[in-house]
Amino acid sequence: MITASTIFVIDDEEVIREGIAVALEGDYSIKPFGTAESALENMKNEPPDLVLLDIGLPVMDGIQALKEIKRRNSDIPVIMITAYEDVKTVISAIKLGAHDYVVKPIHMDALEVSIRNALETVRLKKEVQALHEKYLKENLPCFIGESNAIQDVMEFIDQVAKSPDTPILIIGETGTGKELIASAIHYRSPNFRGPLVTVNCAAIPKDLVESELFGYEKGAFSGANPSGKIGLVEEAGGGTLFLDEVGDLSQEAQAKLLRFLEDGQFYRVGGTRQHKVQTRVVSATNKDLEGMLEGGHFRKDLYFRLGVIRVEVPSLNDRKDDIIPLARAFLLEFNEKFGKELTGLSRDAENGLLDHTWTGHVRELRNLIERGVLIGRGPVLTGMDLGIAGKSGTKQGTPKGQTRLFPPFPNEGMDLDAAKEAFESYYIQQAFKLAEENESKAARLLNMNHHTYRYRRRKLLGS
Repeated sequence: MITASTIFVIDDEEVIREGIAVALEGDYSIKPFGTAESALENMKNEPPDLVLLDIGLPVMDGIQALKEIKRRNSDIPVIMITAYEDVKTVISAIKLGAHDYVVKPIHMDALEVSIRNALETVRLKKEVQALHEKYLKENLPCFIGESNAIQDVMEFIDQVAKSPDTPILIIGETGTGKELIASAIHYRSPNFRGPLVTVNCAAIPKDLVESELFGYEKGAFSGANPSGKIGLVEEAGGGTLFLDEVGDLSQEAQAKLLRFLEDGQFYRVGGTRQHKVQTRVVSATNKDLEGMLEGGHFRKDLYFRLGVIRVEVPSLNDRKDDIIPLARAFLLEFNEKFGKELTGLSRDAENGLLDHTWTGHVRELRNLIERGVLIGRGPVLTGMDLGIAGKSGTKQGTPKGQTRLFPPFPNEGMDLDAAKEAFESYYIQQAFKLAEENESKAARLLNMNHHTYRYRRRKLLGS
C-alpha cells in the first residue's frame, strides 16, 4: 500500500488552513498548524514530506521558520505562502532554499502543480541517492547501473583490485567509462591511500613522453627545469598509475615502460642513478591492440605484461537497463549545475533514449542530458529537449500508416532557437553514424561543407 505524502500547512488564518486541507485531503495527509513553533515541535517526531509555510506568521515569521526547517532537514521542500507578491521577501525565501511560492488568494490548481513538482524533485533525488548508496559503497567510484553486464564487471573489479601491483588493462569503446573503472580499481585496492595519477598518453608529445613518465635530472636537455623534475611514475608511488590511451605510446616509450613493469626500476632522463617505485599500472585503450601487434605497432611483450588482467567494459548499447538510471542521475546533476528543477523524464524522452544507438556511450548520454536540461522548459525533460524521439512517440490523431513529421506545438509555448538546435544536433549525429564516423562523408550526406560540418558538430555535440 502506498502511503500518502504528509504535508504540514503552517498559516495563522484558520480559513486558509481549512481550505487547503479540504482541497488536498485524499491525495495527501494534511497536518495544519497555526504557528511555526507548534509545527517545528511536531517535526521532531514526524518530519513531513513537504511544508506549506505562510511568510506573515506571528512571533516566528515564515523566513525564520524556513531557516530552522532547512537547518534541521535541508531535503524537505518548502512552498512559501504570501498575502501579496513582496518580491524582496520572496527572493530572500528562494535564496534560503524555498522550492516555490504562492500568492493569496491561493489558486488551488497552481498550488497542486507546485506540490507535485516539489515532491517529484524530492523523489528523483532519493532515487539517485539510493543508486549511489547501492553502487558507490563508501563513496568509492563505481557505475550506476542495473544491467547484468555492468554488475559482472563490478564484481570482477572487486576481485582483481585486491592485488597492489598486478597490471590491469581496460578495454572499451570511447565514452564507456574506462577512467571510472580505473578509479574504482584504485579505491578498492590496498593502494587506495596513495595517489591516483592519470596520464593521457595521446596528449603528450612523443619527444616528451619519457621525461613526463620518468622525470629528468637538472640540465638533461635544453629548456628543462633547472632543478630537474620527478615523473608521473614517481608521483604515483604507493598508489596507481593510470595510462589512458596506452595504444598511442611510441615504440621508444613502450620499451621503457616495459622495463619499468618488469621490476619497478627506471632512470630519469639524463640521470645515472636507478630509482625504484612500487605502483600498480592500470592502462586503457579503445584501439584494437591485437591488430596493432600484427602490424608491429605495439609490442607483444608489453601487451601481455599490461594485460595480466583484462577488463572489458560493455557498450551502453549492450546495457540498455542502465540508460534510464544513468539519465536520471545526470538529470539531477545538471539540475543543480544550471539551477533547474526538472522533475524527471517524459515517456517520449525515455523511449527515445532506449531507441537511440549510442556511438559515444555514457559520455554521449551525459552530454545529451546536459544539453536537454540547459534548454528544457520543464516540468519534465522531453524528447524534443533531447533532440530524439522514441518509436512510440506518435501524434494523436495522425492517420494510420502516416508518420508524424513534427511534434505537436506545446500549449505553454516553446523555445524555437533551442528546438532548431536540437533538430540540427539530431541530424548531424545521425549523418555521422550513417557515414561510419567519417566527417567528410557525413558532411556530403547533409550537403554541407566539411569544415562547416566539423564546426557545427563540435559546437553542438562537444566532440
